[in-house]
Amino acid sequence: MLVKMENDIFANARNVRFKDLLKICDECFSKYGKPRQKGSHHIYKTPWKGNPRINLQETKDGMAKPYQVAQVRDAIEKLKSSKKESDVEREGSSR
Repeated sequence: MLVKMENDIFANARNVRFKDLLKICDECFSKYGKPRQKGSHHIYKTPWKGNPRINLQETKDGMAKPYQVAQVRDAIEKLKSSKKESDVEREGSSR
């Protein structure tokens, strides 16, 4: 279910409900620490310093900001690529 939501959201960054984007971020980034909420901003920790950062803010109509959807997409892609790299390294060291 989450993968389908992820695919749908990233296919059209301009039509994403904020609550749906939060669900994806909770699933992907909550293992790095509880997200902070400072005013209307939801800030998620990532396993790296710097960009892409996850700092989300809901619009008045309940939608996510398209550039923030893109930042979440980039961060998830970075997580997936770093996971693949660590899997390859583990595989190589077990030989």
